[in-house]
Amino acid sequence: MSVSASLRPLQQTDVPEMNRIFNYYVEHSFAAYTQEKAPLEFTKGFLEQGQSLGALGVVDLSDRLLGFGVLRPYSPWKTFEGTALVTYFLDPDSVGQGLGTRLLEALEQKARAAGIRTLLAHVSSKNDASLSFHTGKGFQQCGCFHAIGEKHGEVFDVVWFEKTISRT
Repeated sequence: MSVSASLRPLQQTDVPEMNRIFNYYVEHSFAAYTQEKAPLEFTKGFLEQGQSLGALGVVDLSDRLLGFGVLRPYSPWKTFEGTALVTYFLDPDSVGQGLGTRLLEALEQKARAAGIRTLLAHVSSKNDASLSFHTGKGFQQCGCFHAIGEKHGEVFDVVWFEKTISRT
Protein backbone atom coordinates (compact mmCIF):
# COMPACT_ATOMS: atom_id res chain seq x y z
CA MET A 1 0.00 0.00 0.00
CA SER A 2 1.20 3.44 -0.80
CA VAL A 3 2.49 5.49 2.14
CA SER A 4 -0.24 8.02 1.36
CA ALA A 5 -3.05 5.53 2.06
CA SER A 6 -4.15 3.96 5.32
CA LEU A 7 -6.85 1.72 6.72
CA ARG A 8 -9.47 2.75 9.25
CA PRO A 9 -12.89 1.55 10.39
CA LEU A 10 -15.73 2.53 8.09
CA GLN A 11 -18.02 5.26 9.35
CA GLN A 12 -21.56 6.38 8.56
CA THR A 13 -20.08 9.39 6.78
CA ASP A 14 -18.42 6.98 4.30
CA VAL A 15 -21.73 5.66 2.97
CA PRO A 16 -22.07 8.17 0.06
CA GLU A 17 -18.53 7.38 -1.17
CA MET A 18 -19.10 3.64 -0.67
CA ASN A 19 -22.22 4.05 -2.77
CA ARG A 20 -20.32 5.89 -5.52
CA ILE A 21 -17.64 3.19 -5.63
CA PHE A 22 -20.14 0.33 -5.60
CA ASN A 23 -22.30 1.93 -8.28
CA TYR A 24 -19.30 2.31 -10.58
CA TYR A 25 -19.12 -1.49 -10.63
CA VAL A 26 -22.87 -1.76 -11.09
CA GLU A 27 -22.61 0.31 -14.27
CA HIS A 28 -19.27 -0.82 -15.68
CA SER A 29 -18.58 -4.41 -14.71
CA PHE A 30 -19.80 -7.69 -13.32
CA ALA A 31 -18.18 -7.15 -9.90
CA ALA A 32 -21.52 -5.93 -8.54
CA TYR A 33 -24.27 -8.29 -9.62
CA THR A 34 -27.18 -5.87 -9.87
CA GLN A 35 -27.93 -3.88 -13.03
CA GLU A 36 -29.64 -1.04 -11.18
CA LYS A 37 -27.72 1.58 -9.25
CA ALA A 38 -27.91 0.88 -5.54
CA PRO A 39 -29.55 3.41 -3.22
CA LEU A 40 -27.68 4.67 -0.17
CA GLU A 41 -29.69 2.36 2.08
CA PHE A 42 -28.35 -0.69 0.24
CA THR A 43 -24.75 0.48 0.58
CA LYS A 44 -25.32 1.35 4.23
CA GLY A 45 -26.07 -2.37 4.61
CA PHE A 46 -22.40 -3.20 3.99
CA LEU A 47 -21.49 -1.10 7.01
CA GLU A 48 -24.16 -2.75 9.14
CA GLN A 49 -23.19 -6.27 8.02
CA GLY A 50 -19.59 -5.64 9.04
CA GLN A 51 -20.41 -4.37 12.54
CA SER A 52 -19.69 -7.65 14.31
CA LEU A 53 -16.50 -8.72 12.50
CA GLY A 54 -15.09 -5.76 10.61
CA ALA A 55 -15.74 -3.00 8.12
CA LEU A 56 -12.66 -1.14 6.88
CA GLY A 57 -12.02 1.76 4.59
CA VAL A 58 -8.87 2.57 2.64
CA VAL A 59 -8.33 6.33 2.72
CA ASP A 60 -5.83 8.81 1.32
CA LEU A 61 -4.14 11.57 3.32
CA SER A 62 -7.22 13.78 3.05
CA ASP A 63 -9.39 10.90 4.38
CA ARG A 64 -11.00 10.39 0.96
CA LEU A 65 -12.32 6.83 0.65
CA LEU A 66 -10.37 4.81 -1.94
CA GLY A 67 -12.10 1.53 -1.20
CA PHE A 68 -13.84 -0.53 1.43
CA GLY A 69 -14.03 -4.07 2.69
CA VAL A 70 -16.43 -5.94 4.91
CA LEU A 71 -16.06 -9.13 6.90
CA ARG A 72 -19.44 -10.53 7.88
CA PRO A 73 -20.75 -13.78 9.33
CA TYR A 74 -21.56 -16.43 6.76
CA SER A 75 -24.61 -17.49 8.74
CA PRO A 76 -26.30 -16.46 11.99
CA TRP A 77 -26.25 -20.08 13.16
CA LYS A 78 -23.66 -21.01 15.80
CA THR A 79 -22.76 -24.04 13.68
CA PHE A 80 -21.04 -21.70 11.20
CA GLU A 81 -19.50 -19.18 13.60
CA GLY A 82 -16.01 -20.06 12.33
CA THR A 83 -16.84 -18.96 8.78
CA ALA A 84 -17.11 -15.44 7.34
CA LEU A 85 -17.74 -13.80 3.98
CA VAL A 86 -15.44 -11.11 2.63
CA THR A 87 -16.49 -8.37 0.22
CA TYR A 88 -14.41 -5.47 -1.05
CA PHE A 89 -14.59 -2.77 -3.69
CA LEU A 90 -11.91 -0.25 -4.66
CA ASP A 91 -12.29 3.04 -6.43
CA PRO A 92 -11.41 2.19 -10.05
CA ASP A 93 -8.57 4.74 -9.98
CA SER A 94 -7.06 2.91 -6.99
CA VAL A 95 -6.95 -0.59 -8.48
CA GLY A 96 -3.51 -2.11 -9.06
CA GLN A 97 -1.76 -0.23 -6.24
CA GLY A 98 -1.77 -3.04 -3.67
CA LEU A 99 -4.72 -1.60 -1.76
CA GLY A 100 -6.88 -4.70 -2.26
CA THR A 101 -4.13 -6.92 -0.91
CA ARG A 102 -3.66 -4.70 2.12
CA LEU A 103 -7.41 -4.58 2.74
CA LEU A 104 -7.73 -8.37 2.50
CA GLU A 105 -4.76 -8.86 4.86
CA ALA A 106 -6.36 -6.55 7.43
CA LEU A 107 -9.69 -8.35 7.14
CA GLU A 108 -7.90 -11.69 7.59
CA GLN A 109 -6.27 -10.35 10.78
CA LYS A 110 -9.68 -9.33 12.09
CA ALA A 111 -11.07 -12.74 11.16
CA ARG A 112 -8.29 -14.59 12.99
CA ALA A 113 -8.80 -12.42 16.07
CA ALA A 114 -12.51 -13.32 16.00
CA GLY A 115 -11.78 -17.06 15.76
CA ILE A 116 -12.73 -17.36 12.10
CA ARG A 117 -11.22 -20.43 10.43
CA THR A 118 -12.61 -20.11 6.91
CA LEU A 119 -13.16 -17.13 4.63
CA LEU A 120 -15.61 -17.33 1.74
CA ALA A 121 -15.93 -15.08 -1.29
CA HIS A 122 -18.18 -15.21 -4.33
CA VAL A 123 -17.23 -13.73 -7.69
CA SER A 124 -18.88 -13.34 -11.08
CA SER A 125 -17.36 -15.58 -13.74
CA LYS A 126 -17.15 -12.42 -15.90
CA ASN A 127 -14.85 -10.71 -13.38
CA ASP A 128 -11.43 -11.98 -14.45
CA ALA A 129 -9.52 -9.55 -12.23
CA SER A 130 -11.30 -10.70 -9.08
CA LEU A 131 -11.02 -14.37 -10.03
CA SER A 132 -7.24 -13.91 -10.41
CA PHE A 133 -7.00 -11.83 -7.23
CA HIS A 134 -8.64 -14.49 -5.10
CA THR A 135 -6.65 -17.34 -6.61
CA GLY A 136 -3.44 -15.34 -6.10
CA LYS A 137 -4.28 -14.70 -2.45
CA GLY A 138 -4.65 -18.35 -1.50
CA PHE A 139 -8.37 -18.85 -2.09
CA GLN A 140 -9.42 -22.14 -3.65
CA GLN A 141 -12.44 -22.46 -5.90
CA CYS A 142 -14.95 -24.62 -4.05
CA GLY A 143 -18.10 -24.31 -6.10
CA CYS A 144 -19.89 -22.71 -8.97
CA PHE A 145 -23.51 -21.89 -9.64
CA HIS A 146 -23.71 -22.06 -13.42
CA ALA A 147 -25.60 -19.52 -15.50
CA ILE A 148 -27.59 -18.13 -12.56
CA GLY A 149 -27.09 -14.43 -13.29
CA GLU A 150 -27.80 -12.22 -16.25
CA LYS A 151 -26.53 -8.66 -16.57
CA HIS A 152 -26.28 -6.43 -19.61
CA GLY A 153 -27.67 -9.29 -21.69
CA GLU A 154 -24.89 -11.68 -20.66
CA VAL A 155 -25.37 -14.80 -18.57
CA PHE A 156 -22.76 -15.44 -15.87
CA ASP A 157 -21.84 -17.98 -13.21
CA VAL A 158 -21.20 -17.22 -9.55
CA VAL A 159 -17.92 -18.81 -8.49
CA TRP A 160 -17.39 -19.53 -4.78
CA PHE A 161 -13.96 -19.47 -3.14
CA GLU A 162 -12.76 -20.55 0.28
CA LYS A 163 -9.59 -19.89 2.21
CA THR A 164 -8.61 -21.58 5.44
CA ILE A 165 -6.87 -19.23 7.85
CA SER A 166 -5.33 -20.04 11.21
CA ARG A 167 -6.58 -18.77 14.54
CA THR A 168 -4.46 -16.42 16.61
